[in-house]
Amino acid sequence: MYKRILTLLDGSTPCELILPYVEELGERFGSEIILLHVYSPRSSSTSHEYETYIQQAAKAVKEQLGEKAKVESILLSGKAHREIIDYSTKENINLIAMVTHGKFGIKRWILGSTADKVIREASKPVLLIRAETPLATREKGIMNNILTPLDGSKLSEFILPHVEILATETSSKVNPEVTLLQVISPAYYIPSGRAVTQVSYSKTEIEQLKAKARSYLEKIGNRLKSKQIAVKYEVAVGDAAEKITEIACKINANLIVMSTHGYSGFSRLFLGSTADRVLHHGNTPLLLVKPAEAQEATY
Repeated sequence: MYKRILTLLDGSTPCELILPYVEELGERFGSEIILLHVYSPRSSSTSHEYETYIQQAAKAVKEQLGEKAKVESILLSGKAHREIIDYSTKENINLIAMVTHGKFGIKRWILGSTADKVIREASKPVLLIRAETPLATREKGIMNNILTPLDGSKLSEFILPHVEILATETSSKVNPEVTLLQVISPAYYIPSGRAVTQVSYSKTEIEQLKAKARSYLEKIGNRLKSKQIAVKYEVAVGDAAEKITEIACKINANLIVMSTHGYSGFSRLFLGSTADRVLHHGNTPLLLVKPAEAQEATY
């Protein structure tokens, strides 16, 4: 599934936080790792410096993984997000990996940032690490505690093939564990003319919804258990993004895997969506999968 991983480096220390994750995936799946640096055409006079930087980064990754590892360095000139998207399409990249801070001005998770534009336009899964994320060691098993939010929709379930392969293809001595989560909204909305009225569920209705959610998660969990994957369940009531972040912290998850569509009625990942807020408020690495891409793998 991750035969070719495109990794974005901009020369800053924060962007190198992605490397331990890419190295682990590369070792697990025998992936070809492509390290990409994009510089502005206005900086062409110093392009040799960028070339030296990206080549040295590739050498360091290869030394970490061993001589048999497939590691390539690429230097491109242009607008960062455009070059990333065009290259990933043209070269059949299976995963884009990047940090959400860097010299491209990504001071926070905002509309217009390089990472935001990549997620909007790229059809590939994107692995995102925030610059505030604690530095991961290069020990094996840094992605073996996976939190998977689902909302009962088929769109949210498109991430399951990724969860399955991440939990089964591992070189870690620690068996991976998957926690399936469903967050229930405490209220529903009724259109009333040009306004919308919020109506809270009763305690009885909440308990019924929780039981339904638990049954749904167990049904999904049984499929994963048939693949010898350890599964736990969480059902929470409240704001989806807040609860996902809270539970990721509670269970010490080291990876959240989400669909960019489907959760809590959001039809796409734009500013304010659940996935956007999870990344903005949490420090857990986040793998985002678009349903259009995930359709290639039937669960």
